Amino acid sequence: MKAKDVQLNEAVQGLLNQVNAIYPGKVEVQFIGELQAGYVRHDQAQQMQMGKDIAIQVADLTAPNYTASHELLHLLMILSGFPQVFFSLTTGQPKLDEQLMIMGTELYDIVSHFVVVSEQQKHGLITPEIKDLYLAGVKATIKPEPTPVDDEMTLRTLTLLDALVFFGPDDEKVMADFEKDYPISLAAAKKLYAVITVKPVDSPFTLRRNVVKLFKAFDAQLEAWHLPALHNTEFTTLTSVMSKRQLGLKVKQIFELYHSDMHEKKTQRRAYVGFNRADEQNAFVLPSPAPKDDTPDYFTKLYDMTVEELFNKLEMPFILR
Repeated sequence: MKAKDVQLNEAVQGLLNQVNAIYPGKVEVQFIGELQAGYVRHDQAQQMQMGKDIAIQVADLTAPNYTASHELLHLLMILSGFPQVFFSLTTGQPKLDEQLMIMGTELYDIVSHFVVVSEQQKHGLITPEIKDLYLAGVKATIKPEPTPVDDEMTLRTLTLLDALVFFGPDDEKVMADFEKDYPISLAAAKKLYAVITVKPVDSPFTLRRNVVKLFKAFDAQLEAWHLPALHNTEFTTLTSVMSKRQLGLKVKQIFELYHSDMHEKKTQRRAYVGFNRADEQNAFVLPSPAPKDDTPDYFTKLYDMTVEELFNKLEMPFILR
């Protein structure tokens, strides 16, 4: 099959139309190359920003409609007001920053997949064939666990957690298969799955709450394995979801500012992180004030603003509950 022969099916064309109805630029799906890996994985497509337009590029033609729909639904969620992740901090080590960004995005995406998968099911885009291709994608990503375990436990656990969201924990055949090859990481993934399914992801607010829960639970799992925690509650900024009442409250009632050991990316100055008092998640990042502005009342003034005033001043998007 060549890229030029691929046609969007009705369901995916419908999603593309939905996206274009709310996106200010133009969104198009492009199929590139002739690669067919024989499995599906979420890294087979990417969004490219081209000026005001977005191209969703599908680089593997194994299941082009499924893969395109996955990216379109992520985009649709953002456009319809679901929280996003931002990365405004730097550890000063580009490789480490990149790793933390990949992991933070991955954890956020896994929670988003509750919505993505349920929409794909509604549109008939998850067939028995797609399930087989998804399972093949898992096998292509992670090798069976050796004894003693190697350093790929984190990748296995993330991959299996995502697979639990896709298949659901009641698919006995798939679970038996995972149990045989990945007993330790499957147990960890099931524990994490239990944490993020206490309340369903059915609104921007519940998505945000489950992402924060997963950030914390994943760190607890890493620490149990004596691996370094990711600290996504500090490193990753997650869009705030606020009620009208909360927006009118003073900053100090909702947030607490902490001086971070990390720097703010743009200015390279030491960063202050605004943590949400309710769940201790990074909600915004400020660079340290320039020396001339660094006065005691600088922070007093910040704390006295309303939440809405501060977000507008920082040009920080927020979502109204």
